[in-house]
Amino acid sequence: MTRTKDRTKDLYASISRSGYYPEIISGALEGALAGEPVESFVVHHEPTFDREEIRRHMSVLVLTPSRLLLTHTDEHPGDTLLPKPYTSTSVEAVPVSQVSGVVVTRMVSTQTQQLEEALLTVSWGAVSRVELEPARCDDPECEADHGYGGTISGDDFSLRLSAAAEGGAAVEGLLEFARTLSAATTVPAAR
Repeated sequence: MTRTKDRTKDLYASISRSGYYPEIISGALEGALAGEPVESFVVHHEPTFDREEIRRHMSVLVLTPSRLLLTHTDEHPGDTLLPKPYTSTSVEAVPVSQVSGVVVTRMVSTQTQQLEEALLTVSWGAVSRVELEPARCDDPECEADHGYGGTISGDDFSLRLSAAAEGGAAVEGLLEFARTLSAATTVPAAR
């Protein structure tokens, strides 16, 4: 199998350019990487508005030869446990062999044919979404209770990027990450 270039230095440079707690996020990732090379990554810094405050969130997705790492970092204004403002960072490591679904949705302008947004959804069986609706029969006069019917779908992680907010290069980067992740899930477990 052809090995891809190790992009670890590129990952840390991208985190540093974001300016959002680069030492904290890089430190968390360094421990989680455990010396594995980075094959692909996405860094997404997202400010959110909460009444009169701006809170920031950072998602970092990293693909190694054996794992998908998902890092989330949030700012908190302080609470009863920690009265001063603080930052929390969590890293989830999912074996690539457990990734059961990679769904990519592209939103393209019908007028300009330009890629406007992309949505990546990754499933590995940790979280499922249940959608139920009342079951019906073919008899329009029937008033019986037929129970419920529905679907269960994987929904472990989703990331949506738009060209208007993050830029076209960020959207293309998400699509490249999705291609690399999809390719990794097709390789037998003995990668």
